[in-house]
Amino acid sequence: MNHNPARLNTVLQKMGSVGQRKREHLKICIEKNVSFKKTNGFEHYEFEHRALPELGIDDIDTSTTFLGKALRLPFLIEAMTGGCPGTGRINRNLARAAETLGIAMGVGSQRAMLNHPELIQTYQVRRVAPSILLFGNIGATQLTGLSPDAVHALIRQIEADGLVVHLNAAQELCQPEGDKDWRNIVIQIKRLCKILDAPVIVKETGCGIAGKIARLLAPAGIKALDVAGAGGTAFTRVEYYRGAPLAKAFFEWGIPTAESLKQCKDAVDIPLIASGGIRTGLDCAKAIAMGASLAGFALPLLQPALTSHQAVIDKIKFIEEEFRMAMLLVGAANIQQLAATPIVI
Repeated sequence: MNHNPARLNTVLQKMGSVGQRKREHLKICIEKNVSFKKTNGFEHYEFEHRALPELGIDDIDTSTTFLGKALRLPFLIEAMTGGCPGTGRINRNLARAAETLGIAMGVGSQRAMLNHPELIQTYQVRRVAPSILLFGNIGATQLTGLSPDAVHALIRQIEADGLVVHLNAAQELCQPEGDKDWRNIVIQIKRLCKILDAPVIVKETGCGIAGKIARLLAPAGIKALDVAGAGGTAFTRVEYYRGAPLAKAFFEWGIPTAESLKQCKDAVDIPLIASGGIRTGLDCAKAIAMGASLAGFALPLLQPALTSHQAVIDKIKFIEEEFRMAMLLVGAANIQQLAATPIVI
């Protein structure tokens, strides 16, 4: 991947030794090829071209609502980082862009701030993004033993609107220091939904969620699912580059995003987020037509976020223009019409 070595080294040097694993993850994602060979699967689905759309590009309304909050675009900046020195700047650049564009954002795992309060500021973005839909983040295996006060602190201390619980079993199993016990996770998520007075979203981290798993999670009280399927960043590859030889056999492990989205749409009646290899506005449009409420992306924004918030804005605006083009070419004047647009294999 192309990157600016001077900018990268400056940011990474500021991180120091705290959060070494997070530091390594960022460095690897920027410098190595960490993508699946398999695609996100959206290329197997097609819209019917509408030769007479009877629309002008300025007629298209991309606004939507998600969990009761208005958004100008159905886009989510997915969780990336936080929790070690230097990552606060990345999160603030992402948040400034989200504020300018009227889209949602999530921060990376807040596990680090539970034991290191001095790192809370790396997740705090409200000063630069007072109105965005913002999600906190914690790993599913960290829920065991987490007190109600600690749970509420994850939301309160960064002024988030909700909390994402991430599922990353494949990644954890590849890490020598990773969590190997994945029992009773649904019970812990159900407990979390009861004690937290904010919406809980469950997301995968690049391996996808099958329909039968969605049916297990929905009754726990979650408000949305982020399928986060295969086709983008493979965290098994990331761990391999950190020195985990066991990861190699699992480079292509996971359900492609389009298939995961289809299964979850058929299985449950809660809002869905499509992420995992989303790279174009056409991908986003297909995801909305297949039942997603939002389309999310992470890796394409990491390099811009190292540079400036304007670089992030420029990248997302390019995706937005592709998205609006797709809407015009199927004759969809708004998100509701796009969601009702037929899409076929």
